[in-house]
Parts: sequence; structure tokens; C-alpha cells
Amino acid sequence: MTPSNHDPQPQPQPRWHLDLPYDASAAGRARDATYWFLHGACDLEHPVLPASADAAALIVTELVTNAVRHTDGPCSLDLALHEGLLDIDVTDTSSVPPVTRPPHLNGSGGWGLILVRRIAREFSIMPTSAGGKRVHVCVAVAV
Repeated sequence: MTPSNHDPQPQPQPRWHLDLPYDASAAGRARDATYWFLHGACDLEHPVLPASADAAALIVTELVTNAVRHTDGPCSLDLALHEGLLDIDVTDTSSVPPVTRPPHLNGSGGWGLILVRRIAREFSIMPTSAGGKRVHVCVAVAV
């Protein structure tokens, strides 16, 4: 049986890949790319809520900042939107997993992974074949 013109065709899932430099600009570039991606990928069926876009950008900023601060090389960002969920993958060159630290009440750090884990629906760390790691987060972004 061949599909008719009225059968819904599967739509490709929006995806984005960005190689990031090993410098202080990486987190800002990743955050801007996340907003751009979510703005361009949303549709009428699954509109991205502004607060959800902000949460996704916060997660991306935190993960990329950690990759730049705690590794010795560049990182990359992969985004994939499906069924109102955003998969965020940050891959870096270190095999050492991120560690949740006790937060410093003076604002000097320790809150990032706590926030990421609190906002995320899924959080996992996987080794890569190149000897680094991929930090995966899934977050709801659409109604």
C-alpha cells in the first residue's frame, strides 16, 4: 500500500550541532544558539514556552561553563527537539564526570548542577569513544 497525499508524513526532528571553542565565549555562544534553535524549531503544535526556553538556556550555559572550566579542550553542543522535549548533549574531552558540590552561600559557585538536576527530566553521563564524556539532559520545553 502506498501512502496517499492525505496520510501524515513523519516530520524530521529539529536538530542542531555546534562545536565550541575552549575559551570564555563558549557558554554565551551555546546559550545564544539554544535560544535561536528553540525559536526556529517551535511550531504551532508544540510552541516553546518562554520560561522553558530560559530554563534550557540556563542548563546549556551551566553544562558548557563546566566543560570549559573543568576540562583541557573544546566541547560541543547537540540539541534535538521531539514531542515537546529538548535533548541537550554537551560533549567534552575529559572522562571525569561532573561533581555536585555543596553550594557556596556567598555566590561563588556550587549551584549549577543542583539547578540542572532539579530542572531536568533526565540527567546522565556517558563516556565517548574519544576518551571524553557526554552529559545528557532532557527538559520539557513545549506545551
